[in-house]
Amino acid sequence: MRQGVTVPDDDLGFDPPPHSPDPRPRGVRTWLVVLLVAVVSTAVLAVLGAPSPVLFGALLGGLLVGISRMATPELPRPVSVFGQALLGVSTGAVIDPETLGDFVDHAGPVVLSVLLTIAASILLGQLLRLQRKHRVTPATATFSFIAGGASGVTAVADELGADDRVVAVVQYLRVLIILVGMPVMAVVAFGAPVGSDTQSVAESTGLLFGEITWPALGFTVICLLLGLLLARIVSVPAGNLLLPLSVAAVFAVTGALDPLLGPGATEFPAPLEAVAFAIIGLQVGLRFTRESLRSVARLLPMSTAIILVIIAVSAGIGIVLADVIGISRLDGYLATTPGGLYAVLLTADLAGGDVTFVLAVQVLRLFLVLALAPVIAAYYRRRKA
Repeated sequence: MRQGVTVPDDDLGFDPPPHSPDPRPRGVRTWLVVLLVAVVSTAVLAVLGAPSPVLFGALLGGLLVGISRMATPELPRPVSVFGQALLGVSTGAVIDPETLGDFVDHAGPVVLSVLLTIAASILLGQLLRLQRKHRVTPATATFSFIAGGASGVTAVADELGADDRVVAVVQYLRVLIILVGMPVMAVVAFGAPVGSDTQSVAESTGLLFGEITWPALGFTVICLLLGLLLARIVSVPAGNLLLPLSVAAVFAVTGALDPLLGPGATEFPAPLEAVAFAIIGLQVGLRFTRESLRSVARLLPMSTAIILVIIAVSAGIGIVLADVIGISRLDGYLATTPGGLYAVLLTADLAGGDVTFVLAVQVLRLFLVLALAPVIAAYYRRRKA
């Protein structure tokens, strides 16, 4: 494992690559190459309508330098912490009282369906360990396939004892498959009156680089400062993500900052979300080597099969949920789809579905995934010890 990472490679899922230690100089020239490749990759992916083009563009920038003969720089830890905290605030800002109150009458079946979806994705993900040659650990298998929170789980995968390189690739492979297949499923299986043009759905997942308003900036700064302060005081796994997320969620739900900042404070600025995604992408991409890239590539066929099964099981859970609480099966399917939040909401809107209910279930699962991740990681550590 390269300098600056305390967990050995054999604990992350792969045998350590047989190469000499990398000195990782932080030369300006190397960083310019990384950033140039990242910017070009982001632009190409955005034109193609790929999901999370900023994250994947930055990941490709780091990856291409990492597998080249250039000495790979190391992302400074304060930058990585800042990216995780930004991502936490952007996630927490999604919550609002209307979203939380929409499904109170059906809280029992909804929570059960969410927990079943998460459990099914974790259990099915363990099938990846059947490829014994690659020594995929339980933590890596779990967080690669856990249903939802792709960017958040990727950001803290290393802290959770998983190989963040595998987690990043498999998590966003799942998002891509959902992105392409969901509009087709909505029309073919549920008779939704939406087009099958996946490009329009893909565009909805891209970051819109809008303006940064003073209320939104003030909300972000306050949540960052309080969240990172709590992370220094309270020792919590993945605290740099979860504590800013929790602070932002509390302020978003209570509206406690509205008298100070005015309306619209919880509208997290899209450019800052792009910064967070870029940092997370670089964090993961710079850790790739030629050996680890070949290992990840060999896992993709089985990973794709497992993802398809997880999507099918989640759809079944959604159909049962819809029949139990009396909503349309399309809404049940979209509510339990394991990822691709923005594409799910766009499809629900175009199909005339209950967007608020779909959002509520999706956000509930997102929060549960991020809250349960440290607990699951601690379990794996205890079992290994």
